[in-house]
Amino acid sequence: MTDKPTPADWQTAAAKEVKGRDLTWHTPEGIAVKPLYTAEDVADLDPGLPGFAPFTRGPYASMYTGRPWTIRQYAGFSTAEESNAFYRRNLAAGQKGLSVAFDLATHRGYDSDHPRVVGDVGKAGVAIDTVRDMEILFDQIPLDQMSVSMTMNGAVLPVLAFFIVAAERQGVSQDRLSGTIQNDILKEFMVRNTYIYPPEPSMRIVSDIIAYTSAHMPRFNSISISGYHMHEAGATAVQELAFTIADGKEYAKRAMAAGLALDDFAPRLSFFWGIGMNFFMEIAKMRASRQIWHDVMTDLGAQNPKSKMLRTHCQTSGVSLQEQDPYNNVIRTTVEAMAAVLGGTQSLHTNALDEAIALPTDFSARIARNTQLVLQQETGITRVADPLGGSYYVEALTAALVEQAEALIAEVDAAGGMTSYVASGAPKAAIERAAAAKQASVDRGDTVVVGVNKYRLPEEARIDTLDIDNHAVRQSQIARLEQVRAGRDEAGCRAALDALREGARSGGNLLALSVEAARRDATLGEISSALEDVFGRYDTLPRPVRGIYAEAYATDARYAQVVEGVQAVERRLGRKPKIMVAKMGQDGHDRGANVIASAFADMGFDVLSGPLFQTPAETCDMALANGVDAVGASSLAAGHKTLIPELIQRLRDAGRADIKVVAGGVIPPQDYDFLREAGVQGIYGPGSNVVECAADMLRLLGHNMPPAGETMGEAAE
Repeated sequence: MTDKPTPADWQTAAAKEVKGRDLTWHTPEGIAVKPLYTAEDVADLDPGLPGFAPFTRGPYASMYTGRPWTIRQYAGFSTAEESNAFYRRNLAAGQKGLSVAFDLATHRGYDSDHPRVVGDVGKAGVAIDTVRDMEILFDQIPLDQMSVSMTMNGAVLPVLAFFIVAAERQGVSQDRLSGTIQNDILKEFMVRNTYIYPPEPSMRIVSDIIAYTSAHMPRFNSISISGYHMHEAGATAVQELAFTIADGKEYAKRAMAAGLALDDFAPRLSFFWGIGMNFFMEIAKMRASRQIWHDVMTDLGAQNPKSKMLRTHCQTSGVSLQEQDPYNNVIRTTVEAMAAVLGGTQSLHTNALDEAIALPTDFSARIARNTQLVLQQETGITRVADPLGGSYYVEALTAALVEQAEALIAEVDAAGGMTSYVASGAPKAAIERAAAAKQASVDRGDTVVVGVNKYRLPEEARIDTLDIDNHAVRQSQIARLEQVRAGRDEAGCRAALDALREGARSGGNLLALSVEAARRDATLGEISSALEDVFGRYDTLPRPVRGIYAEAYATDARYAQVVEGVQAVERRLGRKPKIMVAKMGQDGHDRGANVIASAFADMGFDVLSGPLFQTPAETCDMALANGVDAVGASSLAAGHKTLIPELIQRLRDAGRADIKVVAGGVIPPQDYDFLREAGVQGIYGPGSNVVECAADMLRLLGHNMPPAGETMGEAAE
């Protein structure tokens, strides 16, 4: 009879196979992942059962054995008519719920005729200016039967008010509406930046929405507390977990301070996680989140088990999608979708393969939706509740995440809660450091991205992408705005807006007042402006982190070449080469801009980070006033064909055509020729190596920079 092998026996055998090499892996969270887990690693852990506190194994006892997760694809583009047709096609093909993406003009509280949003209308979501737009958006979609999720934070009051009034005009009372409004403003101040008002009045808006929906909309989730945008901005799993749970805790405490009983509103709180490529980490993150939320709500005094039950929507990662070899994105999305499902999500959006460069086509959207249908109906995943429960690795990883996230939440509590912590800038800086470290790891090849930094195709094949005619959409929106304004009771509308202003000054539920303004056909921009008159409009200046790239590349020869090149240009100019990193339009996603600013500063450039939401005229004025040598325009929301050419023309008109303009971000390859003809001298899409971007910038500035892999001497030969 052979003795049962022990972990020590395995260690000896494995060491021989890999010649003694240490197989321990350290995650970006700093967790040491062993190459083998056994019962000893989970001896003191009891994850419980699905549907029972602390809900580590799932919020419901039957999970998908009773009903699969909801397929809730996030979509919206161009006009309400186009989006409505897209929704109805998807619903007919098996989608079970709607998730609305709004354009950036809407997010930022501007009507489509506002001069600041010329390049943004209809480009990265559907344009909504009036209740009439919302009626068209849901035409022939019964709102008493369809659950609707709306990703909206800045202009949350007019958007939710429009939804309520559009339903009324469809004959559906608000108590019959089901769905979710995101209404998560704290994460906007950390990462996504589609805020409008300062933090304190923004938190009042959150509380007013929770109060109103608790009283009038019992089937509607008043807030979706989002870690997704932190994930996309580069947060580690620990940061996403801790900061998101801390946000939820802050919202609950604010609502209680406003007089609401915790158990009256807490069962309608929901969460939203981003799901990336670290498969088991994402599964463990979702399990850990339920355990932590249970404990947080218990500590706050919740009695109803549903108040302690974290329910979540998930979306596969957008930042993991790549422009290069894009069909690999189908594989990435499938892996991430499986992680979301095995982690126990309640609904799921799967990204389309082309979303690294454009809005999805019908072809790519069908593949993304069918990914979920295949998982639900062909794999058997839905046959068992929490099939990975009891896995030595998953349970140990879940426990490690709980421990680290709770320590970070304690740090937030010590700072006075999440509102104070956000105001300090600490969470934003921490996420930016994590993002810069991750990008450096990819650029160095330590983190492999297939088709990008390994197994790269010699030549990329182009794929068909969706292009939105921004000018045509904006003109159609302006025409409808004029029609609505001409047909309304102007005096009644003005009175409702005056009441909203007074409510903002002296009290009164702001959602109730916004609903009255919507009934009077006030526009989104008018409602937002009325509140802005009282609260002001919030603005910040980016301050990217420093030192991450310099540390990561301390011994890298190519990095040293670039640093030497910057120094050579500095000697020639008598000063450091000066680069402005610009964010034009209403896109607040600044991960890419901040990574570039951080890396270029570490390499020796003088970097000027422009404020968010500039117009081309403002960017031009700032570039001229600061004497920059080049402007790098970061684009993630498809405004590049409008905004960047205008910037170039303004520089030429000012007699400064010598200032180089380059572009980076989500730019379809078929737009490259258009941009080059407009005068763009360098284009850097997703997956671009940041060090090579800097080398290219040096060449544009007249330095004889060798290609990657060559020394200066070889280049001279």
